[in-house]
Amino acid sequence: MKRRCELRFGLLGPPVLFDRSPYGISYGDPGDVLDSPRPIGSPKVRALLAALLLEPGRVVSVESLKDALWGGAPPVSAQASLHNHVTRLRRLLDDPERLRAVPPGYLLRVDGGELDVHVFDARAEQARAAHARRDWARVIDTSTAALALWRGTPLTGLPADFGGYAFVQRLEEARLFLLEWRYEARLALGGDGLPALVPDLAAIVAEHPLREAYHRQLMLALHRTGRKAEALAVHRDLRTRLIEELGIEPGPAVREAHAEVLRDLGRTAGPPLEPPATPRRSPGTPQGSPDTSAELSGIPHEPPVATASAPGQGSTRTPAGSEPTGAEPAFPGPPAQLPPPPAHFTGRTAELDALRHTLVARRGRLAVISGMAGVGKSALALHAAHTLRERFPDGQLYVDLHGATPGMTPLTPAQALTALLRDLGADPRTIPEHPDAAAALLRSLLAPARVLLLLDDAAGAAQVRPLLPAGPGCAVIVTSRSPLTALDGAGRFPLGPLTSEDSAALLRAVSGREGLGADHALVELTGRLPLALRVVAARLAARRALAPDVLAGQLAAEEGRLHHLEYDDLSVRRSLAVAHDALAAAEREADRDAALALRRIGTLDLPAYGAPLIARLTGTDERRAEAALDRLVDVALLEETAYGRYAPHALVRDFARELAGDGSATPTGAPTTATVAATTADLTALRWYAAVAERVLTAIVEPGLDQDDRRRPTRAQPPEHAANVAAVPPFASAEEAFGWSDGELENIVALVARNACTDDDRRAAHLSTLVRLFFPCVQRRGRVAEMEVLGRAALATARRLGDEPAEACALGDLAGLHFLTGRQNDALALTDQALAVWRRLGRVSWIRRCLNNRGLLLEGLGRFAESGEALRQSLAHSRQLNDPYGEAVTRSHLGNLYEHTDPRAAIEQHRRSLAIGDAIGAVIVQHSAHCNLGYAHLTLGEPEAAAGHFEESLRILGCHGDWHGESQTRLGLVRALRRLGQGERALRECAELLRRADARADRYMGGLARHQQGVLLREQGRTAEARDAWRAALASLDGTDEQTVREELRELLAGSAAP
Repeated sequence: MKRRCELRFGLLGPPVLFDRSPYGISYGDPGDVLDSPRPIGSPKVRALLAALLLEPGRVVSVESLKDALWGGAPPVSAQASLHNHVTRLRRLLDDPERLRAVPPGYLLRVDGGELDVHVFDARAEQARAAHARRDWARVIDTSTAALALWRGTPLTGLPADFGGYAFVQRLEEARLFLLEWRYEARLALGGDGLPALVPDLAAIVAEHPLREAYHRQLMLALHRTGRKAEALAVHRDLRTRLIEELGIEPGPAVREAHAEVLRDLGRTAGPPLEPPATPRRSPGTPQGSPDTSAELSGIPHEPPVATASAPGQGSTRTPAGSEPTGAEPAFPGPPAQLPPPPAHFTGRTAELDALRHTLVARRGRLAVISGMAGVGKSALALHAAHTLRERFPDGQLYVDLHGATPGMTPLTPAQALTALLRDLGADPRTIPEHPDAAAALLRSLLAPARVLLLLDDAAGAAQVRPLLPAGPGCAVIVTSRSPLTALDGAGRFPLGPLTSEDSAALLRAVSGREGLGADHALVELTGRLPLALRVVAARLAARRALAPDVLAGQLAAEEGRLHHLEYDDLSVRRSLAVAHDALAAAEREADRDAALALRRIGTLDLPAYGAPLIARLTGTDERRAEAALDRLVDVALLEETAYGRYAPHALVRDFARELAGDGSATPTGAPTTATVAATTADLTALRWYAAVAERVLTAIVEPGLDQDDRRRPTRAQPPEHAANVAAVPPFASAEEAFGWSDGELENIVALVARNACTDDDRRAAHLSTLVRLFFPCVQRRGRVAEMEVLGRAALATARRLGDEPAEACALGDLAGLHFLTGRQNDALALTDQALAVWRRLGRVSWIRRCLNNRGLLLEGLGRFAESGEALRQSLAHSRQLNDPYGEAVTRSHLGNLYEHTDPRAAIEQHRRSLAIGDAIGAVIVQHSAHCNLGYAHLTLGEPEAAAGHFEESLRILGCHGDWHGESQTRLGLVRALRRLGQGERALRECAELLRRADARADRYMGGLARHQQGVLLREQGRTAEARDAWRAALASLDGTDEQTVREELRELLAGSAAP
């Protein structure tokens, strides 16, 4: 029974969908009738489908899809619009589940035989195999079946900037080969069909006036149908055109056909046509059938008739105006131009395996190795190329495109084409001047060959594209600092620094110093960059008296690190400077902006950068800043570590500092321009971060006195701060604000730490404002290490500025840090200091807040009477201020206090707190009340009720961010589940709590969680693991005021000791 396969998607023409039908497309027989495709009306949905089908069954990133739909200039609403277009496309599919969101983009499932391109390629490969066997009837059947799928030029109906050039070119070339094979088969079979062949051949000759194979076939068809004069005219026209446009004579296949016409044996239809004799090959060059080890790609490994000489074959061209003599000069041998393989090649095992797979097994056979200067792109390319030489017996070509060579201008495509054609044996006088003609000639020469091209140090896709062969037997390796994403169908291999182990191995191999291990300082001081490692190793090899530790000390002085990373013709600085200098001298605005952005990065040393900050540093808008950062990524001076976040390699950071200046003082003691620039950059960053911090505060803290008190200006707050805030758009949600703060926290901490002791009042004032507004967010996230840096800097700065309100805020914030880390006595002392300041200033709302916190801390220390007094005073102030939020929080703390003596009374206080939270819509109050209710029920021995409250607390909290409340809730849930006998789930919840605590460096909560983990493990009979957990818990709680738990841990460890 004939196998039937149904198409679903079409790219061989305008992108279309095929409807499912019991009489759907069958390509089991070339005579089958195809279903009518269903076009897609929406241009955006059509472009979306095409972009997904170009990567069938693979994830296509959101950014790539935006580029496909909006040509590199997506609107502000692109994310939402893309989602809408995806939804519309799903409605059109036979199964909406085919299209799934898979981070970082979308994946369209395409099964075997459902995409017309795959079917086309399979049929083309069958036709090629049949042609190789001289099975002419099968050639006609399979080529006709493949051509029946062709609805027009692939990807028509899409925007001009959509891309897909290489994809379309490959398919167009495959179609031309299929037509050529079918005409060849019909000529070979002869018979009454030859006269009908002439009009078809005449039409395709007119369409492709330089494709010699069709001219040859037309000549033979005319000759064998008795039209000798017309056949000679075809040859005459072809020869004239080739001489005038390309400066070459027709190839041997056309000359052989011409000779047959001239011999005129009196036949009108000859016997089956055989291809012309294989031209003479040089010694050592294989003959015979195509390489069966390579992947069958739907395009022949060797065309049926050679239209131009391949590397390793006899030269088949003669200069224009000269006549062939019949004894053609032989090509001296297959080109073997690869430079020597790199000595001491180290690491990159995974990349090497994937690269070999791409070059041998994948369709397209184009690999792009990208990365920053000195990362080892050329070394990997050469090492891989040498290991694959045997698979490309017709030669290996190498061109240094000088895209980033110090002191050299990149080659133009025309220069590169001329070099390649000359290396392939073309007479320089006959090489076409027009680049398109030269590229066509290169493709013709390489079409039947199996050649490996290594295009080293490419500047961009436009430089590479004309050099790419179209034949399936060739493979290309391109190295570039840019990933060259505009080259379609390429396998991409972005390289990063070596691993520490591989870095040490390279140092040992090159320097001969056997004692260098992965932990040696030189490994990290070179940034694990192969070029820097080789420079250091070369210096060690040249100077045996130079100790590695001494050299490490020299490199550790960051201002001079690049000076020590130069040796002979190796220089990290020069390699980096090429890209910067080219950007600075370019005419494009984005390039000049990129050079300026790199210099500004040198003045503002932060872990990472985003477009908004760079825009303020460069004085441009965010659109230009983003384009500048993207250009720096393109030339490998920055890495995009996450969406919208950019960071330089450590050595690029040193280079950027050099661009900004050394920051040293002049002989008179006045600061240099670089010092002033760095100071200005810090001030600009502090000003912007302070403004955004206020937007964060208003997004995460509910409106009311808490928010108002934080936002109220202190004495030192800069007067321009309000205008700065107005220039920053608000966040749409608390989740968005927390996301921004998580991304920028490392920057803010670094900036604050660097300026904590500044004597510049302007920077100090913005720093104080920034920390006061941002600290609640950091506290809600539970980032205890960062809280300490920010809190201490804020306190010192406020005291230096004489800003009492800011000082009191900082004291209270540091008290919150000590509370989170289990040091209640320290927290109480700071709270009392803050309370004294607020009483002196007469700020009732702050007094209430301090009294509330004081009551909470005293309750934790077991001083219950003092706790009750403080909480009752706080409650009175809440009523005085008409502050329901404050009242709800205090009632919750009163409930915690009552829990020690009367759990039912505690539940009543928590319920009153919850009622207020529900009334005012305060999420933090609601989730805290449920958490506290859970603990009260645990005290009453009601774990089932407790678990329900804990789960509700987590549900309410969602993404609002309150680490203290979340961690206490998760800890309570673990205890409730353990009492309910759900040990396995309790262990999972405990593991999740530990993961979150460890991510925040919260040793206190980690210790409490490990205490419970040990109890759970003991109940499962895992005593040794339980003891390990308890020992870790005791170490984490050392230095805290959690006396009860610490004593219990000691008892547990003593009681579980082995007899």
